[in-house]
Amino acid sequence: MMGTLSGIFIAEAAGAPMQSLARAEFIAGSGIAGDRYVAGTGTFSPKAKPPSQEVTLVEAEQIDEFNAATGSAMRPEDLRRNLITRGVRLNDLVGVEFSIGGVVLKGIRLCEPCSYLAGLTSDAVLKNLVHRAGLRAAIVSGGVASVGDPIATATAHPI
Repeated sequence: MMGTLSGIFIAEAAGAPMQSLARAEFIAGSGIAGDRYVAGTGTFSPKAKPPSQEVTLVEAEQIDEFNAATGSAMRPEDLRRNLITRGVRLNDLVGVEFSIGGVVLKGIRLCEPCSYLAGLTSDAVLKNLVHRAGLRAAIVSGGVASVGDPIATATAHPI
Protein backbone atom coordinates (compact mmCIF):
# COMPACT_ATOMS: atom_id res chain seq x y z
CA MET A 1 0.00 0.00 0.00
CA MET A 2 1.30 3.44 -0.89
CA GLY A 3 1.60 5.93 1.96
CA THR A 4 -0.58 9.01 1.84
CA LEU A 5 -0.92 12.29 3.67
CA SER A 6 -4.23 12.13 5.53
CA GLY A 7 -4.08 15.38 7.51
CA ILE A 8 -2.29 18.72 7.81
CA PHE A 9 -2.42 20.74 11.04
CA ILE A 10 -0.88 24.01 12.22
CA ALA A 11 -1.27 26.18 15.32
CA GLU A 12 -0.67 29.93 15.29
CA ALA A 13 0.92 30.00 18.76
CA ALA A 14 1.95 27.77 21.65
CA GLY A 15 -1.09 26.00 23.07
CA ALA A 16 -3.41 27.41 20.39
CA PRO A 17 -5.90 24.97 18.88
CA MET A 18 -4.61 23.02 15.90
CA GLN A 19 -6.21 24.08 12.62
CA SER A 20 -6.85 21.57 9.87
CA LEU A 21 -5.72 22.54 6.37
CA ALA A 22 -6.49 20.89 3.02
CA ARG A 23 -3.14 22.12 1.64
CA ALA A 24 -0.16 23.98 2.99
CA GLU A 25 2.98 25.78 1.91
CA PHE A 26 6.20 24.26 3.24
CA ILE A 27 9.15 26.65 3.60
CA ALA A 28 12.59 25.03 3.34
CA GLY A 29 14.63 25.45 6.51
CA SER A 30 11.67 26.96 8.36
CA GLY A 31 8.39 25.02 8.57
CA ILE A 32 4.78 25.19 7.44
CA ALA A 33 3.47 28.68 6.64
CA GLY A 34 1.27 29.92 9.48
CA ASP A 35 2.59 27.44 12.07
CA ARG A 36 3.84 28.47 15.50
CA TYR A 37 7.36 27.23 14.90
CA VAL A 38 7.81 29.34 11.77
CA ALA A 39 6.75 32.34 13.85
CA GLY A 40 9.01 31.28 16.74
CA THR A 41 6.06 31.10 19.13
CA GLY A 42 5.93 27.33 19.72
CA THR A 43 6.22 25.92 23.23
CA PHE A 44 9.71 24.65 22.48
CA SER A 45 10.82 27.51 20.19
CA PRO A 46 13.30 28.96 22.73
CA LYS A 47 15.01 25.55 23.01
CA ALA A 48 14.55 24.44 19.40
CA LYS A 49 17.62 23.30 17.55
CA PRO A 50 17.04 23.56 13.81
CA PRO A 51 15.82 21.64 11.97
CA SER A 52 14.04 19.65 14.70
CA GLN A 53 10.92 21.84 14.82
CA GLU A 54 10.28 22.32 11.08
CA VAL A 55 7.70 19.54 10.63
CA THR A 56 6.34 16.76 12.83
CA LEU A 57 4.50 13.70 11.55
CA VAL A 58 2.52 10.86 13.14
CA GLU A 59 0.93 7.71 11.74
CA ALA A 60 -2.87 7.54 11.81
CA GLU A 61 -2.51 3.83 12.57
CA GLN A 62 -0.63 4.63 15.81
CA ILE A 63 -3.45 6.92 16.92
CA ASP A 64 -5.96 4.15 16.16
CA GLU A 65 -3.89 1.61 18.13
CA PHE A 66 -3.52 4.02 21.07
CA ASN A 67 -7.28 4.56 21.19
CA ALA A 68 -7.99 0.83 21.03
CA ALA A 69 -5.45 0.01 23.76
CA THR A 70 -6.47 2.77 26.17
CA GLY A 71 -10.17 3.26 25.41
CA SER A 72 -9.38 6.87 24.49
CA ALA A 73 -10.91 8.98 21.75
CA MET A 74 -7.70 10.79 20.75
CA ARG A 75 -8.09 12.82 17.55
CA PRO A 76 -5.12 13.32 15.22
CA GLU A 77 -4.86 17.01 16.10
CA ASP A 78 -4.70 16.18 19.82
CA LEU A 79 -1.13 14.93 19.36
CA ARG A 80 -0.15 18.38 18.01
CA ARG A 81 1.79 16.94 15.07
CA ASN A 82 1.69 18.80 11.74
CA LEU A 83 1.18 15.88 9.40
CA ILE A 84 -0.90 12.73 9.73
CA THR A 85 0.16 9.85 7.50
CA ARG A 86 -1.43 6.56 6.58
CA GLY A 87 0.28 3.50 5.15
CA VAL A 88 3.88 4.43 5.92
CA ARG A 89 6.15 3.39 8.81
CA LEU A 90 7.64 6.70 9.97
CA ASN A 91 10.33 5.14 12.19
CA ASP A 92 11.90 3.78 9.00
CA LEU A 93 12.32 7.32 7.64
CA VAL A 94 14.91 8.55 10.15
CA GLY A 95 17.83 9.72 7.99
CA VAL A 96 15.85 9.23 4.77
CA GLU A 97 14.67 11.83 2.22
CA PHE A 98 11.06 11.46 1.12
CA SER A 99 8.47 13.51 -0.70
CA ILE A 100 4.89 14.49 -0.02
CA GLY A 101 3.33 16.22 -3.01
CA GLY A 102 5.75 18.91 -4.16
CA VAL A 103 7.76 18.91 -0.92
CA VAL A 104 10.97 17.02 -0.06
CA LEU A 105 11.55 16.21 3.61
CA LYS A 106 14.28 14.40 5.51
CA GLY A 107 13.58 12.40 8.65
CA ILE A 108 15.68 13.78 11.53
CA ARG A 109 14.67 11.82 14.63
CA LEU A 110 11.68 10.28 16.38
CA CYS A 111 9.20 12.70 17.92
CA GLU A 112 8.69 11.13 21.34
CA PRO A 113 5.78 12.03 23.64
CA CYS A 114 6.62 14.54 26.37
CA SER A 115 5.18 15.81 29.64
CA TYR A 116 3.78 18.90 27.85
CA LEU A 117 1.76 16.66 25.50
CA ALA A 118 0.69 14.45 28.42
CA GLY A 119 -0.57 17.55 30.24
CA LEU A 120 -2.71 18.50 27.24
CA THR A 121 -4.02 14.98 26.64
CA SER A 122 -3.39 12.11 29.04
CA ASP A 123 -0.49 10.57 30.93
CA ALA A 124 -1.22 7.43 28.89
CA VAL A 125 0.62 8.97 25.91
CA LEU A 126 3.93 8.76 27.78
CA LYS A 127 3.74 5.00 28.22
CA ASN A 128 1.74 3.97 25.18
CA LEU A 129 3.31 6.12 22.46
CA VAL A 130 7.03 5.78 23.18
CA HIS A 131 8.78 5.18 19.82
CA ARG A 132 5.35 5.48 18.13
CA ALA A 133 4.51 9.18 18.51
CA GLY A 134 5.97 10.23 15.19
CA LEU A 135 8.88 11.76 13.35
CA ARG A 136 10.62 15.13 13.21
CA ALA A 137 11.61 16.15 9.70
CA ALA A 138 13.50 18.94 7.96
CA ILE A 139 12.12 20.59 4.84
CA VAL A 140 14.81 20.05 2.21
CA SER A 141 12.87 21.53 -0.70
CA GLY A 142 9.78 23.65 -0.07
CA GLY A 143 6.55 23.64 -1.99
CA VAL A 144 2.92 22.76 -1.55
CA ALA A 145 1.45 19.52 -0.24
CA SER A 146 -2.21 18.57 0.02
CA VAL A 147 -4.21 16.00 1.96
CA GLY A 148 -4.32 12.88 -0.20
CA ASP A 149 -0.85 13.38 -1.70
CA PRO A 150 1.32 10.25 -1.96
CA ILE A 151 4.37 9.80 0.24
CA ALA A 152 7.42 8.44 -1.61
CA THR A 153 11.11 7.99 -0.96
CA ALA A 154 13.52 10.36 -2.73
CA THR A 155 14.12 7.66 -5.31
CA ALA A 156 10.44 8.14 -6.31
CA HIS A 157 9.36 4.72 -5.10
CA PRO A 158 6.10 4.80 -3.16
CA ILE A 159 6.47 3.81 0.46
